[in-house]
Amino acid sequence: MRRVAAHRCVLTAATVLCLAQTQGLAQPASGQERGAAEFYKGRNVAIFVGFGPGGGYDLSARTLARYMGRHIPGEPNMVPRNMPGAGSLQLANYLYTIAPKDGSEFGIFGRTVPLDPLMGTKGANYDPRQFTWLGSTSNEVSTCVSWHSSPVKTFEDLRNVELSVGASGPTSPSAAFPNILNGVLGTKLKVIYGYTGSAAILTALERGELSGFCSWGWVPIQTQRPEWLRDKKINVLVQLGLRKHPDHPLVPLAQEFASNDDERKVLDFVFAPQVFARPFAAPPKLSPERAAVLRNAFSATVRDPAFVAEAEKLGLEPELVTWQDMEKLIEAFYQAPPAVVARAREAMGGK
Repeated sequence: MRRVAAHRCVLTAATVLCLAQTQGLAQPASGQERGAAEFYKGRNVAIFVGFGPGGGYDLSARTLARYMGRHIPGEPNMVPRNMPGAGSLQLANYLYTIAPKDGSEFGIFGRTVPLDPLMGTKGANYDPRQFTWLGSTSNEVSTCVSWHSSPVKTFEDLRNVELSVGASGPTSPSAAFPNILNGVLGTKLKVIYGYTGSAAILTALERGELSGFCSWGWVPIQTQRPEWLRDKKINVLVQLGLRKHPDHPLVPLAQEFASNDDERKVLDFVFAPQVFARPFAAPPKLSPERAAVLRNAFSATVRDPAFVAEAEKLGLEPELVTWQDMEKLIEAFYQAPPAVVARAREAMGGK
């Protein structure tokens, strides 16, 4: 499978942010390792998933869980646990306010969660800059697709014909992305809430309950439903990200439909979280020693050849985005021009 270059530049709002993948992370001293081994030996460490079972976030967490324990001193048992609710907002609030701050629990939630406080999302009771970020296991490009029986065959059709798309909650990418396309580019995507994750949305699409899905990664399409592509069951309308997927060059990027530079900046701002497509975070205020243990173990796992081989087999397209890179990009969100933030908030309904 294609491997992505280790250095990339990301445009968000009006700022160019160069993300340099960090190759060497500081390791805990031997005494700290001994202390970590005493804490973790024989312990169950919970990896929470902010969505229901069967989707891409769930698969990413469960794959990570099979390998990460061996990279933590004491080799604890890593136990995936689902906590769906409000497009993973429930999990974000849990990790921020309730979860123990000792390194025994962390989780993965929607990639747009760091934007929610800026967007005025009701119930986003956290500051994303305070999470103990561990990193992301991939950097992705998403798509909007329509079912073959829908009259929507191209992106231009979306400006004239309504397409019903499923979402797990108002804060999830499955809602944020169609809402931003409606607000900025004038599409007619009707968001239907209440699904637990992408697996449930795909089932509803196949049953005819929905006519589209607007945050489905290109690689998951190829691995989860390759027969849909082969048999032309879906139309891939547009790509959502900061760049096109190199394996899918003919489908347009959403920014190509922007009518001016201001619109492009808003779309860049909202789609920038695609860079950390599978974000993992622990609660805030972990001790530096415990944070280093988790961060080093996370990075070592995503570089582990055994993890990479399984993740590629599952179609997860593994690529380490370090916690340092995530912190820089999230900080850039909060330094974005107020006009860009305000336009994005308005386009997404001022939730």
